[in-house]
Amino acid sequence: MISATPRLNRLPADERGITIADFLVPIRLGERMGSRVRHVALIVLGALLIYLTARIAFPVPGSPVPVTGQTFGVLLVGGALGFRRGVASVALYVLIGLIGLPFFAEGKGGVNVILGASGGYIVGFVLAAAIVGRLAELGWDRRIIGAIGAMIIGEIAIYAVGVPWLMAVAHLDLANGIKQGLTPFIVGDALKLILAAAAFPVAWWVVGRRPGEG
Repeated sequence: MISATPRLNRLPADERGITIADFLVPIRLGERMGSRVRHVALIVLGALLIYLTARIAFPVPGSPVPVTGQTFGVLLVGGALGFRRGVASVALYVLIGLIGLPFFAEGKGGVNVILGASGGYIVGFVLAAAIVGRLAELGWDRRIIGAIGAMIIGEIAIYAVGVPWLMAVAHLDLANGIKQGLTPFIVGDALKLILAAAAFPVAWWVVGRRPGEG
């Protein structure tokens, strides 16, 4: 986990660890649910959001890995839920897919997906959620530059696992690994990254204008 060094931390001590998800549940409803139930509900909703973004998938000519909306979902969930809940949410999504339900991109499921060309990216989702979630807890998501920085680091984490995994599974050298596992996705992921990053400062601005929650 990323330590809260002065360079990374952008919040006063009493605000560290608070993420935008803590304001998604209305106060009265949250009090009735209790904190544990609220956390579980947010984790489940996060996994569902990632599943919905996985439904957006397009094949890429010359690559065994499709373009999907999952990256957007993972970055959004990680930043919204924070380190522990974000990791738990992505892990729940992966677990549901592993047991065979069609939760992964292109309606796939099962262990074979993880063992295949896309498996490293899915494993990288968990790492990305941990990083983005922790940076959100430190306040990176409250300004657009910090939010973009957090998302970029999260994207790098996904590719740091996904591309070598693809190379190993498909027996590719580095040049072909980058050609098939990175280059086709740069433009689309940059757009998803910017959209995810922009959502957080806007959400915090809205929260700041709500009576009694700022």
